[in-house]
Amino acid sequence: MPHPALSPHPPVTVSISFVRGLLSGLPDGGPITQAVLAEVGIADELLQYDGARVTADQYAALFRSLCERLDDECIGLLSRPFKRGSYALMAQSSLNAQDLQQAILRVANTFRILQDDMTLELVSGRQLAGIAMHFTDAIVADRQFLHEFMLRSLWRLFDWLAGGDLPVARFDFAYPTPHDAGSYNEFFTGPITFNQPFSAIWFDKTHLQALVRVDESALLDFLTDPQTKFIVPRRNKDEVSAKVLSHLHHSRPAWPDLGATAVALCMSDASLQRNLAKEGTTFQALKDKLRRDMAIVYLNTTSMSLTELADKLGFSESAGFQRAFKAWTGSAPGSYRRGEK
Repeated sequence: MPHPALSPHPPVTVSISFVRGLLSGLPDGGPITQAVLAEVGIADELLQYDGARVTADQYAALFRSLCERLDDECIGLLSRPFKRGSYALMAQSSLNAQDLQQAILRVANTFRILQDDMTLELVSGRQLAGIAMHFTDAIVADRQFLHEFMLRSLWRLFDWLAGGDLPVARFDFAYPTPHDAGSYNEFFTGPITFNQPFSAIWFDKTHLQALVRVDESALLDFLTDPQTKFIVPRRNKDEVSAKVLSHLHHSRPAWPDLGATAVALCMSDASLQRNLAKEGTTFQALKDKLRRDMAIVYLNTTSMSLTELADKLGFSESAGFQRAFKAWTGSAPGSYRRGEK
């Protein structure tokens, strides 16, 4: 295979826990599971490693394949299929709403018509308003990935209706803190709380009066690939960590150190470290994250040798890269090439 250039933006990968989530509505180890993993080039052995990751493209392709095979945009997580086109219908039902509050009520009503397992409710407090999920089927309510999936899908929809300007105050989840809670910030760009009475998205109450800023043209664009819009992680470009990743990515193959990066971002070393600490990360963690994600993309899309890949990632020799990759993901680099066609 050729050695294509990476995107001008830092690559995005997704934790294997979210891949397991997409598959959680299927019978364990069933033929559909094996077929869709092979179709999108994900080696099934990666499901065994908690640190394993897949590319954002693979993750979106897996979701699209499941939707098509099952004719179900909730991929087997509800008691009956949420037929393809349901999300589009929800978006369309809110298109001519006067404001976000009316749009939410319309979406909730459309959702109620389309399925029976859960309802959406507009809830309001002194300062915050939210969209809460209430379940009528206890078995369905126990499917944790459904909570995650619905909240991020609804947030993307309402954020789009508000013109991409709906900051989230908090995401609530109605189950105990899961073992993979650290991965949630890949999809949920806001504070996260568990053990709540119900799962919900919360935002400043004043946004309920925000005008719906989309028209028929915007709807057509939104519906060209709604699955990817709902499923792929979205970074906050204003975060310092995102700026660091972008700088490191564009500086390749130099791989600047913390001091050079701080200068490029017009900060002192101490200021950069403080800002990253506020975002729960460090310079070295971001550098390793970028190298890990670049490695996963190259392993999935090229036949580049491990020696050449190690050099691209700033390692002096292949063995050092392989040790680091095993520490990052729990698996050897070769695991990412066994699904290669």
